[in-house]
Amino acid sequence: MTSTEQRRGARGLVRADPHEALVSPLELFFDVVFVFALTQVTAFLAEDPTFAQLGRGMLVLALIWWAWSGYTWLTSTVDPELGLPRLVMFAAMGSMLVVALATPGAFADDGLLWGLGYLAVRLLHAALFAFAARGDPHLARVVLSLVRSLIPGAGLIIVASVAFEEGTTRDLLWLAAVILDYGLVLIRGVEGWHVHARHFAERFGLVMIIAFGESIVAIGVGAEGIDLGPEAVLAALLAVGVVCALWWAYFDVVAVVAEERFTAAEGGAQLRMARDSYALLHLPMIAGVVLFALGVKKVLEHTGDPLKDMPAVSLCGGIALYLLAHVAFRMRNVGSLSVPRVLAAGACLALIPVAMSVAGVASLALLLAVCAALIAFETLAYAEARARIRAERVGH
Repeated sequence: MTSTEQRRGARGLVRADPHEALVSPLELFFDVVFVFALTQVTAFLAEDPTFAQLGRGMLVLALIWWAWSGYTWLTSTVDPELGLPRLVMFAAMGSMLVVALATPGAFADDGLLWGLGYLAVRLLHAALFAFAARGDPHLARVVLSLVRSLIPGAGLIIVASVAFEEGTTRDLLWLAAVILDYGLVLIRGVEGWHVHARHFAERFGLVMIIAFGESIVAIGVGAEGIDLGPEAVLAALLAVGVVCALWWAYFDVVAVVAEERFTAAEGGAQLRMARDSYALLHLPMIAGVVLFALGVKKVLEHTGDPLKDMPAVSLCGGIALYLLAHVAFRMRNVGSLSVPRVLAAGACLALIPVAMSVAGVASLALLLAVCAALIAFETLAYAEARARIRAERVGH
């Protein structure tokens, strides 16, 4: 055993040096299953494009996201390259795969399987946290609070699947599970947790790339079995253009500024920023991308036809939701309002009735025009500040 390994073993599972908290290959490997879960949520929504199904899909996404973000807190505290964390994360990958496989039937025959898989994902997370918290009474208390919140949430899903038929009662129990999972943790606060800021911010940046990648996958899935004529190819290219604009909107400056603010914060302020800016406000960003992917899938099925109501809301409203989440993200981190993004989100919402009356490919073209105009305006209007921020980033 090397001296480095001896020092690592001596300090246990908890990371000792924030500068060592780099994203590991195991974390990226873990995210592969999360990618599949996102594609399954899109498939779940596409199977029954109604507003009721949209609500159910958002409940499923909220729970999957909360489980994934929990493992991000975990690996920001625990070194995932050690033996025990590796084994736990492998087991969690298997459990998350079960959740993903059961997602299309989560509100039907596979609800019990979904609930059991979700319970396993959360229990493995809490068990490893509890093992790592030995000798840290503050962390041990928050882990106990975590266990108290996760068991009732998963239990409600299991009860809903075995005690009630499909319908309103089952849907309300899922909603209650989401409220419990999020609410109990939010009420208790984040004092006692540990976070390594750069690692945490990088993990959430990478998951945004995963979401953008899932939207590209949705384009490919939507193109399966259709005639790849000029309209279909054009629609696919327009959709990719929108995704590129979404990527630019996040990574060009927003992610850089947010990470610097996050890293500079200390103590409870940093922990609350981790919760609010990343664990919470990244969810509507992810949801927006998933909804856009659903809309693109429906456009590719019939490029020359208008979209129906729910797909139109998903296509245009998804981009609006993504941009408004960015606005909230900036307000939480910097305290200022991005008027251009608010206006762009409003323009996307205004396109919903248009998308229900013109060809789908035209709707994509209009959305790309809005996104491209936003990016062009911000790049030119804030050129000096943008150059300074990016230069400082390179200097670091």
